[in-house]
Amino acid sequence: MPRPRHPVRTGISGLFAAVFTWAFYERYWRHRDCFNDLGRCYDPETQTVITESAAFWGVFAMVFAVVFLLQLMRRGDRA
Repeated sequence: MPRPRHPVRTGISGLFAAVFTWAFYERYWRHRDCFNDLGRCYDPETQTVITESAAFWGVFAMVFAVVFLLQLMRRGDRA
């Protein structure tokens, strides 16, 4: 696999992808079976109400994952 052109940018986008994936999992995916007709879920463990809008974290995770993968696939021979 070729080296990425900008390893720092690649690392940052990979880090953001991981953080947003974690946020998506914690704020939406774990509770996806709990949502009622209004799109809300009460978590008795943390005593919080979670809404279906938390699924938006998945959009950020996907964007940064695609950017990360594109940067990994770029050839490092261009200036």
